[in-house]
Amino acid sequence: MKRILNVVIRFSIIVLFVVLSSNYIHKTENKTYSDNTNKNVNLSTMAMKVEELIENDIYSAKDTYTGDLTGYVYNCPLCNGTLGCMRSYDITDGKTTYYDEVYGEVRIVASSSLLPCGSIVRFNSPRVSTEPVIAIVLDRGVRGNSLDLLSKDLDYAYQVGRSVITYDVLRTGWGNE
Repeated sequence: MKRILNVVIRFSIIVLFVVLSSNYIHKTENKTYSDNTNKNVNLSTMAMKVEELIENDIYSAKDTYTGDLTGYVYNCPLCNGTLGCMRSYDITDGKTTYYDEVYGEVRIVASSSLLPCGSIVRFNSPRVSTEPVIAIVLDRGVRGNSLDLLSKDLDYAYQVGRSVITYDVLRTGWGNE
């Protein structure tokens, strides 16, 4: 009887040891395996997503320029009431914005041929807005890196005045995001 009890105890200890060991090894292996796989997949996925977001970010600067910002009205002495890039777009009613399919409602600016028609720019000017201004190049008539902001009336154009700004080009021409 003592011998059977001894065998049963030894057998129970061996079974208990095997069960506990296999559970510990199984849990450790699963945890290690899952952690490594998840970290690798997540880091790779996150890195690819960040690169994609940067490339496709419509608000990331493609180029930066410094020039004068001035204001003008559609009927200024040297203006003919039409836009150099969109002659059919009526601005004689005081309209100073344009709806762009990508950027929404944006201000209209004149630029030199340095920036192709349809280019989107972003600039800060406390005389115009406390927020950054997003504008589209739809007119010509300035030189170099300067921008001329279409204004609703002469008073607003005088308020814009002349100041040196740095502006970012967010899009070069139509559809070249």
